[in-house]
Amino acid sequence: MTIEVGKKVPAFKLPATGEQTISLSSLKGQNIVLYFYPRDSTPGCTTEGQNFRDNIAKFKRQNCVILGVSRDTLTKHENFKEKQKFPFDLLSDTEEVLCNLFDVIKLKNMYGKKHLGIERSTFLINEKGVLKQEWRKVKVNGHVEEVLIAVKALNKGNL
Repeated sequence: MTIEVGKKVPAFKLPATGEQTISLSSLKGQNIVLYFYPRDSTPGCTTEGQNFRDNIAKFKRQNCVILGVSRDTLTKHENFKEKQKFPFDLLSDTEEVLCNLFDVIKLKNMYGKKHLGIERSTFLINEKGVLKQEWRKVKVNGHVEEVLIAVKALNKGNL
């Protein structure tokens, strides 16, 4: 089962940084930006996280929570979050539950070797738990600004 824009996101619960478990129901009443990235501490993933970090106040003013998701362990997430001073949590999806729900595991080709990995993707979920917009095959440059524009449109009822 994969999720579609305009449909309610099924309940989920995953371990997160800060020794917590984050569930969709615990975020009710807030907009959610769920961004999936391949691996902690890689150049593109670091830049993407830094861009969300540097714009966190703008997202908070829009009643929006940022959550990063990868298949890395909580230990790697904690180190990555601390080193980059991310003011948002990272979810550890080692079992690929959320990755499969959002269909972000794709066959990738790196240096001639094929492997399954996370395709950089972002999803905007409204305060009622409905998926309102998705971005797939994300390019890092300008992406966070594009997501912020969509969050503002959502709050104005234009999405």
